[in-house]
Amino acid sequence: MQLKTKFILLISLVIGISYGITFYRTSSFQENLVVQQATRQAKMLFNQIRLTRQWVSDHNGLFFVKTSGVESNPFLEDGEIKDDQGHWLVKRNPAMVTRELSLYAAKEGMGQFNVTSLQPMNPENAPDDFERRSLLKFSEGINETVEIEQVEGNYRLRYMAPLKVDSQCLVCHNRQNYMIGDIRGGMNVTVPMNWAYAEIRANNRMLLWIALATILTVSLSIYLLFNSLVARRLMALAGVMDRYPQQSFPAVAEPNDEIGVLSQHFHKLCSRLETSQKELDASREQLFQNEKQAALGRLVAGISHEINNPLGGMQNCIQIMQRHMDQPELQNRYIKMLGQGVEKIKGTVQQLLNIGRKEPLEIRKGDVDQVIRDCLELSCVGHKNIQKKMDLGINQPVMTGIESLRQVMMNLAGNAVQAMGQHEGKITVSSWLDAGDIFIELSDTGPGINPEHLDHIFEPFFTTKEVGEGTGLGLSVSASLIHRLSGTITAKNGPEGGACFTLQVPLSQNSTSGED
Repeated sequence: MQLKTKFILLISLVIGISYGITFYRTSSFQENLVVQQATRQAKMLFNQIRLTRQWVSDHNGLFFVKTSGVESNPFLEDGEIKDDQGHWLVKRNPAMVTRELSLYAAKEGMGQFNVTSLQPMNPENAPDDFERRSLLKFSEGINETVEIEQVEGNYRLRYMAPLKVDSQCLVCHNRQNYMIGDIRGGMNVTVPMNWAYAEIRANNRMLLWIALATILTVSLSIYLLFNSLVARRLMALAGVMDRYPQQSFPAVAEPNDEIGVLSQHFHKLCSRLETSQKELDASREQLFQNEKQAALGRLVAGISHEINNPLGGMQNCIQIMQRHMDQPELQNRYIKMLGQGVEKIKGTVQQLLNIGRKEPLEIRKGDVDQVIRDCLELSCVGHKNIQKKMDLGINQPVMTGIESLRQVMMNLAGNAVQAMGQHEGKITVSSWLDAGDIFIELSDTGPGINPEHLDHIFEPFFTTKEVGEGTGLGLSVSASLIHRLSGTITAKNGPEGGACFTLQVPLSQNSTSGED
């Protein structure tokens, strides 16, 4: 998962949690607010009914003409009276007025109310569970109770407060042994709440859609900003890093922010790397030339007699020719011998020139087999105790680092000659092409390589020779040259003793100079 995706998910999660907390608090606040408003409404209705009851009680009840549906109350004394015109009148006390007003309110879909007591005179006024709990709390000193109920899927608020006994109450309730100031019961007010919870649900849905739209808008905005200001610039910087050092780091003006500072520091790092690489290349080139000179120095003793021998013979020929100037046939024969001596000396000098060329990484077409022959012949000059066996199978000019291979072969052949010293021995070299790669294998019959040293022989300055006999750079330089040709060099001990080196170098496609 990409960093920007994780970042967007994290921001969305934080926003979602924040909205969730806000949504919960808002929903709770709405519900509390609605409950408070409904409670105030219930209190107002309670007080209106209480004052109405007080008014009825202060006038000793109300009398209505007895008609169908207006019947007398059997629980009241003097529940019926007859007026002077002969009409029967029925009495309505505060409790009956409260009940009938509640029925009217229920028909209109408004709040309902009723009076109840733990000792009701009318069984129909017996308290339900809420009312019983409230009446018990009133006896403990609680002044009011409020609850939200859900009955058959309908929400309603129930408010109840106590009713205390006054002198007018004793007219009807004197048989219940109440005293003035006693709590004889309570009045319950029920307010429907479905409309309020419907509005809360509608508000919650609206808040939910607003939250989702906000999260999507903010996430998209952050994604676009992050992609423009951070991700795209980081990807561009990563692309430059991937292409370096094949392509140099471009000096582009960057904003002075964290990514701009990172880009500037990377540019400085690239500059330091390029400077260090140039210094390293110069040091490596110097090491190459030093190793070449060391190899040439080791060959001087063997090469000197290869030149001195022909020169001595040529000198003898000249002396004989001077003594026999009158013999043309003798003169012609010794002139040919002088030419052969010159050619031999010329060939030896040419090999030395080839070894001394300063072209370690030149890619061109050349004869690898001939390079191997020259190096082996030159390395074995003056060592008649060493036999040479060559099985060279490339047999065609190929595109590769000819001079690099020449130096590597000189180092390997020179090491083999030194390893065998004055003892009888043999150097075997084979070459072949396989799947576009050059393979060269060189082995000797010397003492071989100590197994403990096999992992270190290609390290710079590692040598097992005596002081003054070697620099410890030959194999290190050889490995570096082969690696720069994208090849490999490995070393092992042969089954019958002696060291065995194997080179694998891929053929190059493009040349950097003419043919050899």
